[in-house]
This record gives sequence, structure tokens and C-alpha cells, in this order.
Amino acid sequence: MKADVAIIGAGPAGLLLGHLLRAEGLIVKIVERASADHVVGRIRAGVLEHTTTDLLARLGLDGRLKTEGLLHSGFVLADGEQIVRIDLADLTGHHVTVYGQTEMTCDLMEAAPARGLEIFYEAENVVLADIESETPCVRFTKDGRDHYLEARFIVGCDGFHGPSRQAIPANQGGIYEKVYPFGWLGILADVPPCHDELIYASHERGFALASMRSATRSRYYIQVASDETLDDWSDGRLWDELAVRLGPEVGGRITRGVALEKSIAPLRSFVFEPMRHGSLFLAGDSAHIVPPTGAKGLNLAASDVAYLSEALSLFFKRGDQEGIIAYSGRALARVWKAERFSWQLTHLLHRFPGQTGFDRKMQVAELRYIAGSRNAQASIAENYVGLLL
Repeated sequence: MKADVAIIGAGPAGLLLGHLLRAEGLIVKIVERASADHVVGRIRAGVLEHTTTDLLARLGLDGRLKTEGLLHSGFVLADGEQIVRIDLADLTGHHVTVYGQTEMTCDLMEAAPARGLEIFYEAENVVLADIESETPCVRFTKDGRDHYLEARFIVGCDGFHGPSRQAIPANQGGIYEKVYPFGWLGILADVPPCHDELIYASHERGFALASMRSATRSRYYIQVASDETLDDWSDGRLWDELAVRLGPEVGGRITRGVALEKSIAPLRSFVFEPMRHGSLFLAGDSAHIVPPTGAKGLNLAASDVAYLSEALSLFFKRGDQEGIIAYSGRALARVWKAERFSWQLTHLLHRFPGQTGFDRKMQVAELRYIAGSRNAQASIAENYVGLLL
């Protein structure tokens, strides 16, 4: 088989890139190791920046987003005693949209056949070859048959553990990483949210987040030690802990319910540089991971895709190589700013092992400063809604 662009990974980054390139008339094929059901079953982010929703609108794939997405003009920081609302609309003129990554993936996936976007699910033994040439290829096995896909470019949208980044020689890239000594224990339940906006809480006992997927489905998280397991946390214990960490005003409004899904996600910051090697580009989690504290992961993948789709379109239409040469530096400039913001919020809101009373007082003082400073709130809001592309 041949294509202009071969994409590894049919998550939201790969699907979004595929649709954008197909809209420009390019031949695109996507290779995905998991099944379609597994891809849409991944429970992930749910807060979309306006830059991400703008891309879906450009593709005409925002119909369900517009009817089911929840527009949020602000969010809340809390410390157990005080609630500080960050007014995104007033401070930046923008809002964010709560719309689950699963829903976005479904929208992109369902539109693929009609738009000529071919996806090979359940591809095994995926191997990238000749990535330093102008005729790179992807080899894989599907339904017992070997396949060979030749393209002008390959884009790795296959996540942290995918084969794309591993195809780059070790001496051709650098890794920057910080692994945090805790994780997020999350619970998804069909209960109404306790508040109409997200609440990020910094409590003496640890971080907590009150979020939602819809007006009838809630998503909550609490910080847990890295060695804790789901067996340590019954539903009842988790609901009790959420009520404590979110504070009496908010905790009293929590509606408890049976867990539809419960999981523990480790936290890490990770960046691989550069995001291009020869004819291979990296986008999304294959190149960078951010703690979920700042709601940046999916949105960073979308900004990578926006830069890359523009660069590839110019290359195939005009032979212009400027965009593909500049892609890595342009994407990484935004990545590092998002890493900084997520790192900053993570340190502000979580309890770290060995943290002293002084350290906790500094967290509280910072939250008090934010509460009384419009400039501090504006800085947070600007980063939260998403820096300009």
C-alpha cells in the first residue's frame, strides 16, 4: 500500500490529524494496534481548549459537541476553607468546553469511512523502517496477513508506549522527565455534579478534583500515594475522603453513586526532543506527557496536530519545506509552556512526601495571593484556556 502520510495510532491525535489531512486531499492511512472498542473505551480527559474545539468546527465534526458539550466560563481553586473562582471569560474572553475524550474519539471515528480515512485496527507487530529516507514504511500484521505501507511521511500518534518514538536512534533525541510520587484515584459515576464548574482543591490531606462529563455524570479524583491500589479504596471510603478534601461547603453537595469506572493514574512530566527525525514526526503523548492537573494533555496533542497538518499540507501542495523543518521547535515551544503550567499547579495543589509545615504554609499563602490578585488570576486563566497557536 501507499499513502502520502501514514499515522500510527487511532486515538484523538491520530484521528484528528487524519481528518485534517484528508480535508486537504491527502491520502492518509492509520495503523492502530488496539481494537476500535478498546480505543473508545479509554477514559481520559474532558476539558477542551477553544483551539481544540475550533479544529473540530473547521472539520464540521462539532455537531454533538455543540449540543452535549458543557461551556465553562470559569473554574474554582479551593483549600478547604476558601473558594477562589477563576473567571475565564472575564479575564481572557474565552471559555473551555467539558466534553469527554471518549466522545470526541467516537465523533472522529464514526466520520472516518465517509471521508475516506482508512484505519487498520488490531494491527500486530507494528514496525517502522527507513525513517531517515524519503520512502519510510510501516510493516504490520493483520488477520494473519503481512502488510507493507509506504508513505512520504510517518506520524507517531501512538502514545507513550508506542513504537514510533522507539524507532528514533537513542543518540538522536533527549528525554526530560519528572515522575511524581503519587497518583490520581478517579471514580466515574452517574450522579449529578456537586458544582457547575470544576473544583481543584488543595487540602491538608491531599489534592482532590470535582469534575464532570455531563449534567448527570460526575468524575472525581483524589491524590493517593504511588504504592496504593484500588483494593485500598472502597467506594464508601473514596466518597468520604472526597467530602473531606473538597471542604464542608462543597462536600455536603456530593451525590454518591455506584462506580462505573475506578482507576489509579500515575503522574509524570515527560518531553522528548526533537519531535521529528527524518521522515518521522511525533505528536501528542508519543512526545510529551503532562500531569492532568492543568487539563493540557489532549489539548497539547491537538495543537501538535494543528501545526503538523498545516506544515504537511504546504509541503504536498507547494513543495514548501519550511513548515516541516520548523514543526518540532514550534510545537515544543508550546509544550514547554504547558509543562510549566501543569508543573506549577501540581506543586501548588498536592501534598509531597517530606513536605514540611512551612511548605504547606507557602501553598496556602500562594492561594491567598491568587484570591486577591486579578493579575495572578489572569495568568492562570490565560494558560488554562490555552495559549495562542
